[in-house]
Amino acid sequence: MKTIDHIKVVAFDCDGVMFDSRKSNAAYYNHLLRHFKMPELTGDQLAYAHMHTVDETLSFLFTDDKILSGVKDYRKELDYVPFLKYMEIEPGLVDLLKKLRPEYKTAVATNRTNTMNRVLIENKIDHLFDLVVCALDVQFPKPDPELLNKVVDSFDVTKNQVLYIGDSELDQKASEAAGIPFVAYDNLKLEADFHIRSLEEIKTLLGLS
Repeated sequence: MKTIDHIKVVAFDCDGVMFDSRKSNAAYYNHLLRHFKMPELTGDQLAYAHMHTVDETLSFLFTDDKILSGVKDYRKELDYVPFLKYMEIEPGLVDLLKKLRPEYKTAVATNRTNTMNRVLIENKIDHLFDLVVCALDVQFPKPDPELLNKVVDSFDVTKNQVLYIGDSELDQKASEAAGIPFVAYDNLKLEADFHIRSLEEIKTLLGLS
């Protein structure tokens, strides 16, 4: 794998990159569906939830506006913490973050909303990120480039100095629209500047020992 030497910021998507969160997403949305006497998630619905914001996913799952209103009210009272136990941190993530800092700035750019900071705190890695940008911080979530543009602007760097690691088509499209280098994580179907199978490969890509 060739190395690159102009990167100053390494940004990560959350779900599917930093964490295997499909079990937690399934548990969370199935809880909501069961509460409102709806069938549990199909494979396609889980795939949608994996990439999109919670509001987008709820609208996708609950097409009746009256029921959707009740779901949104119930969700506000629902504690997400019990579902965090189903999230599995990706192998090598903590070691990579420690290796990157302080030479590189680190960021999260995710379509998660109010759960992101809690996820970092519960896994004791919040101190390893300089910036967290989630869907609540922007008007338009991915695939719009606003999340990634915010990362660029926050660190006062050029677009080609930010490396974004994602695993979905939304990540690819957001990177393309923002004009920043994209690393596809464990997804050879995506068009990307680089493809990796493990987070360990980021060290090689950046020439870190």
